[in-house]
Amino acid sequence: MRCPVMSTPSTPGRNGIRVNAVAPGPIWTPLNPCGGASDEKLAQFREDTPMGRPGQPNEVAPAFLFLACADSSYMSGQVLHPNGGIIVNG
Repeated sequence: MRCPVMSTPSTPGRNGIRVNAVAPGPIWTPLNPCGGASDEKLAQFREDTPMGRPGQPNEVAPAFLFLACADSSYMSGQVLHPNGGIIVNG
């Protein structure tokens, strides 16, 4: 996902088009227990982040809203990572 976002920001930006993305980490939803994962795997799901828990949908939604509103009008070619503290490209 990162390559298309990073490779397109300069030309479309001149036409008012911004290209950004959201790449969330582990997010807990009501569908997680229905996905076929074992109980052990579901128990470990919360241990995958430095915060020690999966995120909630309401913790990721603001990232999408930010990119959709005028507050992000000077952003293009960026990937937001609401992921519980996992270092990306560090």
